[in-house]
Amino acid sequence: MRQKFVGKLSAVSSVDFDSTRTDELVRMWRESFEFGVGVIDPHPIADQRDHFVSAVVPNNAVRMALLDDQLVGFIAATKESITHLYVRVGHHHCGVGSQLLSWAKAQSDGKLWLFAFARNAVARAFYEKHGFEIIARGFEPTWQLDDIKYEWVAKDARA
Repeated sequence: MRQKFVGKLSAVSSVDFDSTRTDELVRMWRESFEFGVGVIDPHPIADQRDHFVSAVVPNNAVRMALLDDQLVGFIAATKESITHLYVRVGHHHCGVGSQLLSWAKAQSDGKLWLFAFARNAVARAFYEKHGFEIIARGFEPTWQLDDIKYEWVAKDARA
């Protein structure tokens, strides 16, 4: 299903994951992660691709954001959580992430949780702007970085 977004990037479409774009998506994910977190990923890109294909895709609904057929973002989510949301470097603050997040909220059961690295101030501000609240602070052992667990609850689902 293709869905057009209206906003700063009026030509951005949201589409279901297309496996022919796996390599492009993984490269964009790597670049966006390194930019946002401020680290260089030492793992081979082939390992990241394998992880995406064997762990992310089978366990999540994956949507891609396209601008004139260029991949500009993706989200991987379940009805309970967001495991990945990345926007191509140079396309932040244009509504791409907001549209992908809106999709995740709409397909949720009214409540979502996610983790963000504490040092990623842009991501943290983005999630907080969209109604996510800090529910826990922790430490991510793979990257040796502090992380924050966020939760969003739909207004009509709050007790």
